[in-house]
Amino acid sequence: MSRLSRLILLASFAFSAGCSTVTGWFSDDDFDPREPVELQKISEQVKLKSRWSRGVGDGQGDGLYKMNPILVDDSLYVASAEGRVAAVDAETGRVRWKNDLDLALSGGVGHHRDAIFVGASEGLVMRLSADSGEEVWRTVVSGEVLSAPQGDGRYVVAQTYDGKLMGFDYETGEVRWTYTSDVPVLTLRGTGTPMILGDNAIAGFADGKVVAINLRSGNVAWEARVAVPQGRSEIERIVDIDGSMALQGSELYVASYQGRLVAIDTRSGRRLWQRNVSSVSGVGVGFGNVYIADDDGTVSAFLRNGQGVRWQNIDLGFRELSRPTPVNSYVAVVDFEGYLHLLSQVDGEIVGRTKVDSNGARADMIAQGNRLFVYTNDGGLKAYDVEARN
Repeated sequence: MSRLSRLILLASFAFSAGCSTVTGWFSDDDFDPREPVELQKISEQVKLKSRWSRGVGDGQGDGLYKMNPILVDDSLYVASAEGRVAAVDAETGRVRWKNDLDLALSGGVGHHRDAIFVGASEGLVMRLSADSGEEVWRTVVSGEVLSAPQGDGRYVVAQTYDGKLMGFDYETGEVRWTYTSDVPVLTLRGTGTPMILGDNAIAGFADGKVVAINLRSGNVAWEARVAVPQGRSEIERIVDIDGSMALQGSELYVASYQGRLVAIDTRSGRRLWQRNVSSVSGVGVGFGNVYIADDDGTVSAFLRNGQGVRWQNIDLGFRELSRPTPVNSYVAVVDFEGYLHLLSQVDGEIVGRTKVDSNGARADMIAQGNRLFVYTNDGGLKAYDVEARN
């Protein structure tokens, strides 16, 4: 079975009557020429030392969700598909509070000051207290929320799977505006995480565009084309922006499936440079580089100024890599078998490896100094320290 079938394609024409999965297009007997490469022995120069591990419900559940934890000061906020939300001490792994909600979750976790935000699979956006996890408000939306809502003290924004970006009153949850994108016939299961920057909310959509929406009016401030659908079949024309975007100063780095990695000036929406890639896991930035894991397993470090490639690593071919996360002097990725790999930020050599889980970790990792936090698909929240071998 190809990776594309595992990502689950959905038909947008079914949104009006509820989403339906495109089934019967692939079979378990289909030959996949893109088999994951076998891991080779490495010369380990760095060790990943486990500091603590904590179970948080069922993790990503069975819906191919990607619920990312968030680190705020010394607290990790994390949610599971079954509806558990928790605050965890980042140093010790001690649970500070947990709250089992009465519904299944599909997107989270966003944070602003005393609030955290989550999305529900049945079409809800919720604001919770960051101090206790107690519900402050919930608002019904038009579709499944597959990424973390974001807030800034004035507004909350959330992206729905039916192609909408919605703005809500921060205090009451009342809908203030709705932006509707053009949804292709077929899309990948997922959405990128929107971000709030100044007076704009910025989000990437399944039509390959990044759009900035004014928070007050809901009007389009600017839009930028990341990818152009190409090909005869609808599968070939999929150009979803599903991975996390990365911001550095006024520059936004965005990647699409079967499209490009693009650097965008957030003040105007002008494209600064672009490279052909295909990725759904998201973009990382650090050490003067922009990091991305291509759908074929190639990990690339592009120069932030767009002047070329610093290095590429092809040793993890088709291993369905997570978003590259810079940590200390390294870049971390997790593959579909749950192996965590550390690559040198200097030349891309794999210098460290450990197994964190048997079923992988789709969620974005979090780095703080030399510590790396991993949230596995099965619900394990884990902390590792990156240490040089003596």
